[in-house]
Amino acid sequence: MSDPGSGTPFLTIEHATKTYDTGSGPLTAIEDLNLSIDRGEFVCVLGPSGSGKSTLLWAISGLHPLTSGTITLNGRPVTSPPREMGMVFQDANLLPWRNLWENMLFPFEIRRQRSEPHHERIRELLRLTGLAGFEKKMPLELSGGMRQRASIVRCLGFDPEVILMDEPFGALDAFTRDEMNLLIQNIWLGSGKTVIFVTHNITEAVFLADRVVVLSPRPGRIAHIFEIDLPRPRTIDQTLEPPFIEQVQRIKATIERGQPARTGAMA
Repeated sequence: MSDPGSGTPFLTIEHATKTYDTGSGPLTAIEDLNLSIDRGEFVCVLGPSGSGKSTLLWAISGLHPLTSGTITLNGRPVTSPPREMGMVFQDANLLPWRNLWENMLFPFEIRRQRSEPHHERIRELLRLTGLAGFEKKMPLELSGGMRQRASIVRCLGFDPEVILMDEPFGALDAFTRDEMNLLIQNIWLGSGKTVIFVTHNITEAVFLADRVVVLSPRPGRIAHIFEIDLPRPRTIDQTLEPPFIEQVQRIKATIERGQPARTGAMA
């Protein structure tokens, strides 16, 4: 995988290993993990509990440095959080003492960046996510789905090149989760952002991704990479069709087997 026109990968992860010091001794979350991601690609990361999915995402973000190995974004090593990268967490993490609009501007304060040039963009994102008119509402006045949509707008507001998403819809009910998956697909199709999305939900991964990366049990390594060639835009009805179900079953079997793929076996 390479960045079109450059001949080099947009995001590369090479021999990534992360070991934590714990009270019971060292614990290796991921080990010798290698992956390349194209600009504009939507990649989902799946694996059993404890396989290092979130560890990998936090390492890509520059917030948790690797024990060994390298991560490179657009030709530059990631040693701290890159300015062109945004993150959506498992919880919306809106500041409860700020209204919705003030929460949207918070990333600019952290980055010491003027928000005014981005106000029109943020208002359009609020409209697209059904949040227009709620700018003065406090987080506790919003539903869980609305708060999670707000966290996506907050991330997109400063126009990052790369969006990292750590199980952002895991706490939502099935109907709201379907709505959020349609929303993030539409935003991604219209923006061309690079998205790396961690999830436990195989159906969600197949629905959203260009490629699904399956990690082995801890320490996490690449067990298999699945190319998802289903047509876009995808619909919820597609999740009930045989080609979709076949992809889900193949990925489920790989997770249950938990074996790293042999060289040349990724497809």
